[in-house]
Amino acid sequence: MIVRASESQHWYDREGKPAYSVTAKNGLQRPTTLRDARKLNLVPSVTTILSCASKPALEAWKLNQMMYACLTLPRVEGETEESFITRIVKDSKEQARQASERGTTIHGALESFYEGIYLADFMDYQTGVDKSIQADFGTPEWSTEKSFCHELGFGGKVDLHSTIGQGVVIDFKTKEFKDPSTVEAYDEHLMQLSAYRVGLGIPLARCANVFVSVTEPGLVKIIEWSEEELQRGWVMFQSLLNYWQAKNKHR
Repeated sequence: MIVRASESQHWYDREGKPAYSVTAKNGLQRPTTLRDARKLNLVPSVTTILSCASKPALEAWKLNQMMYACLTLPRVEGETEESFITRIVKDSKEQARQASERGTTIHGALESFYEGIYLADFMDYQTGVDKSIQADFGTPEWSTEKSFCHELGFGGKVDLHSTIGQGVVIDFKTKEFKDPSTVEAYDEHLMQLSAYRVGLGIPLARCANVFVSVTEPGLVKIIEWSEEELQRGWVMFQSLLNYWQAKNKHR
């Protein structure tokens, strides 16, 4: 399995190369900070910019995890409420961490497929996604894990894209679902793809979120955004970008 880094809270140099870490005084690598970015003239990732806005669906999911922990964790005799609450919070965060790691692993497997790497343990995910993508977008020449830096001061790394014709930009999202009709896409997904296509220099590209079920391997739901929606997403993203740059005094 190819190990891939998550884009969240990441930085890119002005050439579009990832700058996720820097060398600390002790000679070891540590995550890049805003202070480092100012010094090295780095730009924030698209997802860093999007973190300025609330994500109601994500917050609802986190709240549900907290509630599940409340219902399933047994009380320890003599335990204070404060200690119990601390255990609840820790347990809910662990569930979120495991879900994130599982999603990252599946992401890596899907990107590996488009690089010609077939993984037996993830073949259902790989073939299910490819079949769905071919049905909607045909078989253009795909590029994976392309990073960029845009002159407006943001960067990113894109799961899958093609520059054939007007172009196509795809972002994978892993999610627990058994019924595709229950899957929804939100404004943060729209803004992310709108920024990606501009950052890649294909501002009229078709854009879609490919939702991949982690509970039913091979089950996929593709949501393609209209051009009108993508234009709205780009306007919203630029507003967040301006806010982030002003707030952090970094452009």
